[in-house]
Amino acid sequence: MDPVELKKELDALSLDLAGKNALEVKTLVDAFEVKFKESMLEELKKGNLAQSEEFKTELKKVQDHADALDVKLQEKAKIDEDPKDELKAFVVDNFDSLKNVNKSQGFRSEIKAVGNMTLALSLTGDQPRTYRSNVADIPSPLVNFRDLVPSISIDSGTLTFPREGTNEGVILTQVEGASKAQTDVDITMVDVNTDFVAGFTRYSKKMANNLPFLESFLPSNLRRKYLEAENLLFYTALSAGATPTVLIAGSIVERIVAEQTTLLAKNFVPNAIVVNAADYGSILLSAGPGGGGTEYSLPGIVSIINGIVAINGISVYVAPWMPADKYIIGAWENTSRVETQGLGLNFFEQDGDNVIKNMITARIEAQVALAIFRPDAFIFGDFTKVV
Repeated sequence: MDPVELKKELDALSLDLAGKNALEVKTLVDAFEVKFKESMLEELKKGNLAQSEEFKTELKKVQDHADALDVKLQEKAKIDEDPKDELKAFVVDNFDSLKNVNKSQGFRSEIKAVGNMTLALSLTGDQPRTYRSNVADIPSPLVNFRDLVPSISIDSGTLTFPREGTNEGVILTQVEGASKAQTDVDITMVDVNTDFVAGFTRYSKKMANNLPFLESFLPSNLRRKYLEAENLLFYTALSAGATPTVLIAGSIVERIVAEQTTLLAKNFVPNAIVVNAADYGSILLSAGPGGGGTEYSLPGIVSIINGIVAINGISVYVAPWMPADKYIIGAWENTSRVETQGLGLNFFEQDGDNVIKNMITARIEAQVALAIFRPDAFIFGDFTKVV
């Protein structure tokens, strides 16, 4: 290949490099390198490299053309940031060495390193991951209504029970020859109607197949949501049915003790008080005598029984369904959760258009109600009430 043909090859190479990526550029340059070496060896055999000034002049033109091509490549690299330095490494930087190649002396060229490798610059796609199979779920309520009250199962949708009402007359010592004292009592038949507390979730079979943790996560998720709904339903019923407090003064601990004595006077033995988390903290941080709010000590009537804080023997429970500054204290055996149908979780593929759309329906429900046998066994209070 004479210099003229070599120049034509460079022209063709410069056109071929346009728009090519680094791998494609290297392939083209490697092919040109082989052809260039063969041409140099052929010209050596002919004696042209050593004898012909005209050939040397043509080679000089080829080198100038290679320099110009290298400048174009550098300008292109600045635009698309895709470095194509192979041609510079071979044709330009090693042009003089290639001219001096002969049968006894070979030639070796290397592609220079582009730069340091980082994930951001060198990795396409995501790096390998390690997955945790358990969902970091929202915790269930610390205390639920069903933790505080007993349960009754019934076969129908209504529980009816008799409740003692007003009593007239009293029992007295009989005066000889006189009539005995007469009393009477009013009885009220109270109906408790159960209703469904229910909800459902619909999800695709593909989601179930691709996310295997759904099998264990969805039941706990739906159960938590059900308990939150049941707690709200029962709290609303009991707070409305309980006796409103009459206290308007005193610290939190003092009010709880006062409510205890009120219930004891009615022959009810309160065994639990339910408060919000903030009010629970206020109980624990009750100021000691003369502390002025800077030192805290639990009053002597506050203790810990089986890990649960108790005030004068009354267990204190923290429940998120209890609003701040509110409390319910009472003898909790005087209410019950009534169940016509217990809590159940079911999955259905044959629901609506599930078969057509490849969906699954998860349903959770129970038919329940709260029976308050003695509303006067409970006091619903407000810590913020003041004179």
